[in-house]
Amino acid sequence: MKSLEPATGLESHGYPRPQLERAEWFSLNGLWDFAIDREARWTAPEQVDWNAKILVPFAPESPASGIGDTGFYKACWYRCTFLMPEKDGKRLILHFGAVDYQATVWVNGSIAGRHEGGYTPFEIDITDLVYGPGVQTIVVRAEDDPADLCKPRGKQDWQLQPHGIWYYRTTGIWQTVWLERVPATHIASLRLMPNTERWEIGLEAKIAGEPQSGLRLAVKLRTGDRVLAEDVYTVLAGEVSRRVVLSDPGVDDSRNELLWSPHSPTIINVELTLQNEAGETIDHVRSYTALRSISIQGDRFVLNGRPCQLRMVLDQGYWPESGLTPPCDAALRRDIELAKAMGFNGVRKHQKIEDPRYLYWADHYGLLVWEEMPSAYRYNRQSIQRLTREWLRVLERDVSHPCIVAWVPFNESWGVPDLPDSSAQRNYVRALYYMTKTLDPTRPVIGNDGWESVATDIIGIHDYDDDPDRIGRRYGKEELAPRLFKRERPGGRLLVLEGGDHDSQPVVLSEFGGIAYCNSSGNGWGYTWCHTPEEFAEKFMDLLSVVRSLNVLAGFCYTQFTDTYQEVNGLLFADRTPKIPIEDIRLAMEGPQCEHDQQVEWAWRERLMEHQRQHILVPHDYTR
Repeated sequence: MKSLEPATGLESHGYPRPQLERAEWFSLNGLWDFAIDREARWTAPEQVDWNAKILVPFAPESPASGIGDTGFYKACWYRCTFLMPEKDGKRLILHFGAVDYQATVWVNGSIAGRHEGGYTPFEIDITDLVYGPGVQTIVVRAEDDPADLCKPRGKQDWQLQPHGIWYYRTTGIWQTVWLERVPATHIASLRLMPNTERWEIGLEAKIAGEPQSGLRLAVKLRTGDRVLAEDVYTVLAGEVSRRVVLSDPGVDDSRNELLWSPHSPTIINVELTLQNEAGETIDHVRSYTALRSISIQGDRFVLNGRPCQLRMVLDQGYWPESGLTPPCDAALRRDIELAKAMGFNGVRKHQKIEDPRYLYWADHYGLLVWEEMPSAYRYNRQSIQRLTREWLRVLERDVSHPCIVAWVPFNESWGVPDLPDSSAQRNYVRALYYMTKTLDPTRPVIGNDGWESVATDIIGIHDYDDDPDRIGRRYGKEELAPRLFKRERPGGRLLVLEGGDHDSQPVVLSEFGGIAYCNSSGNGWGYTWCHTPEEFAEKFMDLLSVVRSLNVLAGFCYTQFTDTYQEVNGLLFADRTPKIPIEDIRLAMEGPQCEHDQQVEWAWRERLMEHQRQHILVPHDYTR
């Protein structure tokens, strides 16, 4: 039984909603009663045979959960109890970070709510279902048919064992479950959007609960001890929508210090205080934002008014013991530290809507993120409705994160397999492209990344050719666009399906590499195989030296960050151990920046040749 002792904010998975932080919250992570319902026959809690314990928030397929059942089952059940103290007039909100795929929640025997969608959060006000003080019971039924290809499922395999580039399934609760006590009238949601042209932050706050007249919202923005803005706004019709103008330092150097970038991720802390008519505080939350702009200018990706070469890595966000769920908050932070240490300035989160804590650390460490919707694998009305509904929730959840610099609703025509021949499927891609641009006009949208572009701000190309010379010839010539879009077909697919001014759009090699190396005798999967770390290092360095030199590209994204299950084409092993020294990866990514770096590169190649002669491993001093 869990006692509702306030969490400290240092709980192992971190504050679960980092851009709307309230002091009084309680984690429900831990051991819950559990049962697998393979044919989804049970419909009520009293029917369940509670025969196991599971460690929430890890999916039952993962070893970390204590279950480790990777078989087929259509539903599973969870139960926990907690001790509720005396009621004090506040509302009790039950939060789920993510439950895959359909969740039904009971509180003390009564249905409290339902939710559909495996990657987005939901909340339920359970105040009126709680008997206080005393023991309270929460039951969750998670239904997730493993054969259903019409729901967004990303890399979750529909076969019993992972094959190709697909992995074990994720069923049920896989992100933090938590309780929050909020005032009867409270700040329910917040959107913060920067505008560097006007030197301001757009603020939208929604107020929920018991209506009151005369409400005001006090807002303070600061960096460190420096106050950038402080004002009080009247709440009208349950909301505040304002442009908060920042104090302009006037001097370019001082202005630049406030801009967020991978090199200088300046965070602006935000405090919101809801006051009643008498001026008394009735709610207080903390958040953060950042000043930065993203745009497309001609064939360049532009950050804060300056061209920014994207150096990204494809990151699928899996861990060997815990699947899609990070082992702890520190694991998310470590992944971002590793990406930065290897010389990447961004990641393409592939077929996963990542935990908000990842975005929190990316915001604070300065890592650019392309956010991509997990795909469905059938095209019909049901899949359209499901994916669209969840994508809109994704935008709502993550739109205020400064690290996110692009939205990707589709990948490689997954879920829209007949794009070249189906006008309806092309209209579907267009619809999500324009809907995304409407809801967030501040970021570029890649309608379908990889090939068969219909509506897009960036031409994303997936090309796993392992010959650096061919890559150089394909993307290194003058007048690239007409030839590339009309004749070249990486992956056997047309790059663009319709006419338009694609010649002047940015081109990003958004998947390439995929060089596989495994240090064991087990089988694995990859695009190009190496058998020694020396061979791996040489292929990687040669390929990156060519791609890095292609001025026509606005950026690139190497596949991939870590080995993932049977896919062994990571720069790191699955346990995050580097396959070659971190400093060598960084040099390959960034290239020699000075005479010293050039000497390092020469020394690296001489060392590699010597190691090849001696048949020994490339050493590294990376420790954690």
